[in-house]
Amino acid sequence: MAPKRKISQSSPAEEPHGYEFFGPPGVTILSFGLPPLVYVLTFLCNDISGCPAPSLLPSSNFSWGQLKKEVGWPGFSGLINTQAVLGTLGYYLLLLTLYAFLPAETPEGTELKTGGRLKYRFNIFYSAIFVMAILAAGTVVEGAEFPVWMFLSDNYIQLLTTNLLLSYGLATFCYVRSFSVKHPKDPNQRELAAGAHTGNLIYDWFMGRELNPRVDLPIFGEVDIKAWMELRPGMLLWVILDVSWIMQQYRNFGRVTDSILLVTIAQTVYTFDAFYMEPAILTTIDIINDGLGIMLSFGDAVWVPFTYSLQARYLSMYPVDLGLKGIVAVLTVQGIGYYVFRSVNNEKNRFRTNPDDPRIKHLKYIETAAGSKLLISGWWGRARHINYLGDWFMSWSYVLPTALAGFTIHNAAAHPVSATASDAVFYQNSYGKYAVPGEAKGWGIIFTYFFIVYFAVLLVHRERRDEDKCRRKYGKDWERYCELVPWRIIPYVY
Repeated sequence: MAPKRKISQSSPAEEPHGYEFFGPPGVTILSFGLPPLVYVLTFLCNDISGCPAPSLLPSSNFSWGQLKKEVGWPGFSGLINTQAVLGTLGYYLLLLTLYAFLPAETPEGTELKTGGRLKYRFNIFYSAIFVMAILAAGTVVEGAEFPVWMFLSDNYIQLLTTNLLLSYGLATFCYVRSFSVKHPKDPNQRELAAGAHTGNLIYDWFMGRELNPRVDLPIFGEVDIKAWMELRPGMLLWVILDVSWIMQQYRNFGRVTDSILLVTIAQTVYTFDAFYMEPAILTTIDIINDGLGIMLSFGDAVWVPFTYSLQARYLSMYPVDLGLKGIVAVLTVQGIGYYVFRSVNNEKNRFRTNPDDPRIKHLKYIETAAGSKLLISGWWGRARHINYLGDWFMSWSYVLPTALAGFTIHNAAAHPVSATASDAVFYQNSYGKYAVPGEAKGWGIIFTYFFIVYFAVLLVHRERRDEDKCRRKYGKDWERYCELVPWRIIPYVY
């Protein structure tokens, strides 16, 4: 085994937590500003007038009345309906049933600050296969008209609203219930999240006051709400929505393009990889550090499925044909990203679970006074959070298939198709309805490329949070580690 550098000193006292996200003002903006943003992304890129809505283009004379017509504004009362509520509750009930009755792994989590370890039940991979098999069977029988796909398309806005309300209700429930935790030593192994019991209501509600909120449900047994929400409803719904947009594209144009297939396959590989490696979430900052507040509940139930599927939704409205060269280019980006992502995470998981594994036993590390071992060679010797690099590479493969996005929808009766409009695409189920890039070309990237900008910000922010957490935990040992591994995410760049 290669020589290791060991640092011995007394365990450092963990520094107190400060506010994140610029404190109460920042989390207030996020709590009540992100939901409208999801609606903006949904309405302004639409299948009624185009992407973006024509009133937003530079040459247009803007008016609110015209914009409402272009986006199909249903009024506030139309943002939710009974079908969406029942459909969402049915979906959650199905996932709870699969969680309780399908075979599962039951690993222990990391040691709690109050001592002991919690057990978890993981079987999202089997649950996801079960759900997708049912949807596949229904599609074989009914085709693109399978009622589930029609329901998702017809009630998309209302499903968004239902999941939004559910996420806020869940965060509020966990916040109120957290006051029954007997802090600092609860006999039931309940504890408060280290940085989220500040006494400020809005901040603690956003961050999640209780670290591991759990409930005992009739029939289903004990459910760790945060771990259950982490991968289960939102991540799976992301894939389901992607497939529903493939079906929508087929209903719109009578064909399915290589671009929408690439996006869906890339995102499905990413999600099912996460499902298969579900126990790996036990070492993430979400599980170790954060409670279930608005930050995680909204992210899990709303942000992931309804913003991460924007590219497939766009392509269902305006098809893009990549051709062989385009396919190879996108697959190359996806392959590089996935290779880095999986290699890095495999190295970490093997080192933590079986340090004598021949694939990683040669790696060098330093040992901290807190008892943890930090890798200083291999992937993790190149950058302290190099796992995020693979994530970001893969995000490019999600947006590139939308090309230079942007289109406007016209009615042929009012706007006859120009003889030179070879890039016009006709909707087969809407007589005389067609779309052309026109003046909108390029403006659509505000929506379809939004993901990579947001994701870069998210990853850098997560990296900063990780750094702060590790600095508090390891003290001077972390400073020494940063000297040995100076790069944060991208070697020799950042």
